[in-house]
This record gives sequence, structure tokens and C-alpha cells, in this order.
Amino acid sequence: MIRVWVALVVFALSCSDLSAHEFTALARIIPESSRISDQARGTVGINLALSQGVPYRLFTLNDPPRLVVDFKEVDWSGLDRETLLDSNRIAQVQFGGYLPGLSRLVAELVQPMAVRQAAMRIDDDSGAGHLVLTLAPVSADRFAAKAGAPTDPRWDLPAPTLTPLRPTRGENAPLVVVLDPGHGGIDPGAEAGDVAEKHLMLTFARELREVLLRSGGFQVMLTRESDHFVSLERRIALAHQARADVFISLHADALTEGLAHGATVHLLSAEASDKASAKLAERHDRGDLLSGIDLSAMDDRVTDILLDLARRETQPSTELLARAVVDGISQTGSPINRRPLRRAAFSVLKAADIPSILIEVGFMSSPRDLRNLQDAAWRENMALGIRNGLVNWRKADAVQRALRRK
Repeated sequence: MIRVWVALVVFALSCSDLSAHEFTALARIIPESSRISDQARGTVGINLALSQGVPYRLFTLNDPPRLVVDFKEVDWSGLDRETLLDSNRIAQVQFGGYLPGLSRLVAELVQPMAVRQAAMRIDDDSGAGHLVLTLAPVSADRFAAKAGAPTDPRWDLPAPTLTPLRPTRGENAPLVVVLDPGHGGIDPGAEAGDVAEKHLMLTFARELREVLLRSGGFQVMLTRESDHFVSLERRIALAHQARADVFISLHADALTEGLAHGATVHLLSAEASDKASAKLAERHDRGDLLSGIDLSAMDDRVTDILLDLARRETQPSTELLARAVVDGISQTGSPINRRPLRRAAFSVLKAADIPSILIEVGFMSSPRDLRNLQDAAWRENMALGIRNGLVNWRKADAVQRALRRK
């Protein structure tokens, strides 16, 4: 026999409220029985087979139109995006961990669509779950009126808050470094076969932390400790909460146009120094968008002006930091790009009062870099170069700040 749990859908049906005690543990996706496919009269069917039923909720976001499905909680192992998606009405689909205990699937819609049907069918004998959704076309105006992320403390992290400006530290106080492993969870970043950027950068961030801590004089925090998604906004907020002296975002992207290889260090700039850096910035920001983040309330021109003024105070230290890290990497003999210092509008670098850089440790589109990124000895040498750059920057920045005060 089959029982049917009907979710209260936020868009078209409101938000689901299946109590957590009805299901336990982690559900596994059953890839061979899961599919997203076109149906009659312009509709789309989403069928996800699970090893057991789990609580879920649905909502939609605009610009571009997306359907977001949250679960408590699904293991997506074995599910292939190309096999799952068999629809001309869905542009692409992402799935993975979102927050600890929470998984997410995001479908980017070719046109606005509403949820016509939503039900979690539970097999009485096995407890297996089958989520069945039907999407139907609606007008752009109707979609926009209903779109938006719900606010529910049972599903969401509290909103990030800013702490007071960093205190002046003593000369011998540890340097507080926040390391930001790029991507994570639902956002894999660049991929090469079964190798994902999110895993490579989490591994490298942990190893770099150990190098810094063993050196002494550093206090280190990671923006994520596991394979979970962290929004760009929250990464910045975590750096503020840690009262960071330095923020370093770590990436190993892929470029489809041209052959890029070797490490590059990026600074925040409204205008990109080259087309490749502009494309990288777009890719990093798009990871937030495709992971189901509601960006509709983030455009505050007054706030942007105030932040730009604050960045002017931080800019000399940031420039010095970027050059010191480039020099540190070069001096260890690690491969570095022929144009190692670049600029672009990376949202993750917008902490106005913290010197912040983004390091492309290598490019997964380069066979040589990809081999290096998977080599523990190579990664250690790269970590030592970054460590040396930070040590030298701290000394040079102290001198520069003293001169500025005069």
C-alpha cells in the first residue's frame, strides 16, 4: 500500500510542514528510478525516488526563474545530472548538501512555471519515499508575484550579522586568518571527471591551516569544515565574526577559452584586468545564484558607496598582501601564472575592512595543474609559499601603516 504525504508548497501550495519525527536518518537517492522529464501540455514531471520519506519544502526564485526543493536530508551519491535531466523546459539542475542536516535541489526553469502537484508517496512496507512534482507554465507576472525564499528558523540559518570593526592588535598577537575553501555542497565548482573543485579546495584549506598553525603566530578559521554550501554573503559575515586580519578565498577553477595554468592572485576591482578574470568572477557569483540564494534584496546603492569608502582605507594593505603572496609562491618554485596578479569584481572579496584576496591555486582545465592539485607534496609546497607571503606581508604592512599614520 502507498500513503501520500502532500507538502504545503510555498509557491502554489505554500510551505511543507512534515514533522521531523515521522522520518529518521538519511535518505538515499535511487538514481535509476529518478527522472525530470517533459510531459503533455507543456508540463514537467519531477520524480525523485528515495530510500525513505523525508521532510521537504518547495519555493521559487526569480531572475532567472528557479524551483528550489529542500530536504531533511538526502544523500545524492550516484545521481548523474545528465541522466536525471531529460527535459527541454529545465535549463539545468543542481543538487547536493546545503546546510548541515539539509540538502537541496535547484532546477533552473527555461520559462516561469508553477507547482501544480506536490506529494511525497510513502510505501507502507519498505518506508521508501517517492517525491512527485508537476510544474505547469504560468505568466511572468504571476511567477514574480509568488517567488521568494520563505523565512523559517527550522530550515534556515539566522541572518548573518556584522560585528564591530576589528580591534587594534598588539605587535605579537596572532594573525587571524580566515581561509575560504571555494564552493561546497550543492555547488561543486569546476569538475574534471570525478574530481570536484569543492573537495580539492577543502583539502587544501585544511592543509594550509596546519602549515600556518605549525609555524606559530597564526590563528586560523575555515568558512566551512565539510562539504556544505556557504553563501558568499555568509563567508564575509564569518570573517567579520572572527575579527579576521586577513581573508583568503581558495579556488581551482576551469577556463574553457584559452589555456590557463599556474597560480593567480586576485584583488577586488569594479573593472576586471582581463576577460579571464571577469569570467571567473561571473562563475563564482553564479554558484550562489544556482544554489537557490535569493539575491533580490542585495542591491543597496547607499551601502555600496559607504563600503567603497571603507575599502579605500584597506586597499593599500590588500595590494601589499597580494604582492607578498605572489612573491611567496614564486620563491618556493611553485608554478605561477605569467600574469599572477589580477583584478575582478569577486563578491566574496567585498569585506570592506579586511584585506581580502582570492587565490586560484591552479586551473583544473590544465592537465599539469590538475595533477599538481591532487599531489600532497605539491600542495604542501604551495601552502608554504602562501605562509611565507603572509609572514612577509605582516612585517611590511606594519611598516606601511606606521608611515601612513605619520
